[in-house]
Amino acid sequence: MTQAQKNRAYWRANLRLLASLLIVWFGVSFGCGILWVDRLNEIRIPGTGFPLGFWFAQQGSIWVFVALIFVYVWRMNHLDRQFGVSED
Repeated sequence: MTQAQKNRAYWRANLRLLASLLIVWFGVSFGCGILWVDRLNEIRIPGTGFPLGFWFAQQGSIWVFVALIFVYVWRMNHLDRQFGVSED
């Protein structure tokens, strides 16, 4: 495999990872915060009484976004080692 092919494979894997994480984020923020909010509002968060749809719209999508940042860092470190471009 030539260096140009390795570079293309690395960026293809990187973009695939980005696309999948953005789809999850979109699903949580748009889906749970807007599309399915009425269904989710039927569920109450124990101890607070807040509807689950309201929580996703206000805080849940932010928490998921922060978690996705950590997942991205973890997966990119793995990809960097796999393709030999690690900073270690």
